[in-house]
Amino acid sequence: MFTTILQNTTGGLGISDALVCTGASLIIGIIIAVTYILSGKCSKSFAVTLTVLPAVVQAVIMLVNGNLGVGVAIVGAFSLVRFRSVPGTSKEICIIFFAMAAGLATGMGYITYGLLITIIICAVFLLLTKTAFAENREREKTLRITIPEGLDYTGVFDEIFAKYTAAHSLDRVKTTNLGSMFELTYSVSLKKDISEKEMIDEIRVRNGNLTVSLSKVPLGETL
Repeated sequence: MFTTILQNTTGGLGISDALVCTGASLIIGIIIAVTYILSGKCSKSFAVTLTVLPAVVQAVIMLVNGNLGVGVAIVGAFSLVRFRSVPGTSKEICIIFFAMAAGLATGMGYITYGLLITIIICAVFLLLTKTAFAENREREKTLRITIPEGLDYTGVFDEIFAKYTAAHSLDRVKTTNLGSMFELTYSVSLKKDISEKEMIDEIRVRNGNLTVSLSKVPLGETL
């Protein structure tokens, strides 16, 4: 059973306990930051944030320990950070909440528990990032093709799609440029080891060298 090192805080917070919790929070923050750096691209500012965030959360929790009303107010203040920062990816949001959770654990004095969940979650995080878990999602794209009004788009690109994609579907057709052109939106799943440039070049031959765009599938959408 995990026990807290803060056995009695009603009479005040001891300096030694505070230093132990802060030191553990910084160690946990470094582990989380290094894990995120190893998982892919990471800016220095974000790495520093991940390192310091558990200690910041731990300090706040230790200050409001035992006061439910102040704790609720602090949680509300944390939620405002979302509106003062650039929207992040799902992985960034996950790692930030993870760092906050670790800070909550150390702030309550559960040092062993905080270190344990950090090691376990960091190991799982790296494993899922470095392996082929959900890798097929990376090949799913949104393809937008502009064609002239007189071109019948039904099946005109099927030969190209059969060559470069494992699956495709026409999601939307809309007029553009005052009705003189159509914009076709496809969901495509690209084959392995194909050249996106060659596919786009072949599409441009068919659509009269009009605009073609290939982008990642927005979060929340599926093929």
